[in-house]
Amino acid sequence: MTVRICVAIGDKDFSRLYDRDSIARLEALGEVVRPPADASGTVPLPAEIGDDFDVLITSWSTQPFDPGVVRGSRLRLAVHSAGSVRTLFPRETLGHEMRLAQGGSDAMAEAVAEMAVTMTLALLRNLTLHDRRFQATRSWREGGTGILGQSIAAQRIGIVSLSRVGRHYLRMIQGLGVSRIGIHDPYATAADATELGIELRSLDDLCAESDVLAVHAPSTPSTAGMIGRRQLALLRDGGVLINTARAEVTDEQALIAELVDGRISAALDVYITEPLPSTSPLFGLENVLLTPHIAGGTVQARFAQGRSVVDEVQRFLRGQSLLAEVTPHNYERLS
Repeated sequence: MTVRICVAIGDKDFSRLYDRDSIARLEALGEVVRPPADASGTVPLPAEIGDDFDVLITSWSTQPFDPGVVRGSRLRLAVHSAGSVRTLFPRETLGHEMRLAQGGSDAMAEAVAEMAVTMTLALLRNLTLHDRRFQATRSWREGGTGILGQSIAAQRIGIVSLSRVGRHYLRMIQGLGVSRIGIHDPYATAADATELGIELRSLDDLCAESDVLAVHAPSTPSTAGMIGRRQLALLRDGGVLINTARAEVTDEQALIAELVDGRISAALDVYITEPLPSTSPLFGLENVLLTPHIAGGTVQARFAQGRSVVDEVQRFLRGQSLLAEVTPHNYERLS
């Protein structure tokens, strides 16, 4: 019987995720069906997806569905091309005959880490301050000449979570000469610390000791609000906070209070409410760099996501182990 693959992804997402080579490889694995988007711009799953297809591929433009829809006599694999699977696949999706893989996250992780490093350098070297003042005044002096920045290599950097992104960020800052690096991750071991050349710290100690605190933790019940008012107060005056992970990991109101006060600086790509409301007090602060949840968005990362998905489908059809399988054991730990 011919393998049937349902790609429930809108045209824009599909063109950014799957290049010609990936499309050709996918079509060589079976019959590829792409349902059309509806008036909402998202792609609904076929009503009989569970009985008519062997593989389902999803992404940001896949329309949310009832978990029961994917249970059937035939569907045995779903691979998500984007980041978190939780927006489409609640925990109850697991534990049935269909397996689930997070095909896009590893490919996105390096791009997110790149953005986090970029943000770190931008704040340490006062790039946003110089640009905004220089653009607004067109004055060499008012643009900040004479203001000194900080070398990244001289900083003590704290990383919250050795997630995929956290590990890439660690590798990148070590390449820039950073040697004083602390990590808070309840799953990290002493062997990890030795191998990676890092120090394991409690969260409070990490906040108190770091010049830069880079948040790379997923949003889970155990991480919600973990960087709260107390932890933020422990950051030194002039400290820097980077969050390209999930806003839920921080107490956003406590963070806003610190930023409005001007005691610390922050670069943020994620927010409790997205899109960020135009009335947010985060807008207009010289000590804050804001981006609209685009840290993982590079041309190369998107096509790498597509390649990863096709690789995972190929492994499944060949009876090989999946590299990015989501299970009841790791579901809560994944971003």
